[in-house]
Amino acid sequence: MSTQDRVKLPLSFDPSLLRKDLQQIEDTAWIDHFVRQNYQGEWMVVPLRSPRGAEHPIRMIYSDPGCSDFMDTHYLERCSYFKQVLRCFSCELYAVRLMKLTPGSIIREHRDHDLAMEEGAVRLHIPLATSPEVEFKLNGKRVDMRVGECWYLRLSDLHSVNNRGTQDRIHLVIDAPVNDWMRDLINRGV
Repeated sequence: MSTQDRVKLPLSFDPSLLRKDLQQIEDTAWIDHFVRQNYQGEWMVVPLRSPRGAEHPIRMIYSDPGCSDFMDTHYLERCSYFKQVLRCFSCELYAVRLMKLTPGSIIREHRDHDLAMEEGAVRLHIPLATSPEVEFKLNGKRVDMRVGECWYLRLSDLHSVNNRGTQDRIHLVIDAPVNDWMRDLINRGV
């Protein structure tokens, strides 16, 4: 079992198709992340999968660790490639969100408790828009992620993000339980 805090997974996705789907919902009313103490600037979310029955925007973007019943949102219906990407995962999917950090914004160092393979739930990141000026740090060390790559990050460890660039940093963020397929995928990563 991998004990690495970061693993580039052996999956990659077409940057132009990711951008095309992103354009389908860019004009959507992005929802401000509700944990204000964790960031400065603008950190916003669009829910693609949310807890079943959630109607309030905050409930739709919340990745409730006690919930195991999630459903696709109307935002995902517009995005054929995002749906294709999600079908590549041979596991149940919990919350799936687009997360945007605008230029000059920071996510302060924090931990997302229980988001580690060892704890039974993972968070995966697929960058859709980024630049070399985006500084993502995990355990004090930079993680450089490129558009279309897929990363497992052990986010129960300390991490932070600083968008020092001039464009939005947008990731497709997937929360999922660990099953044998996921464990194997992470162990095959680099």
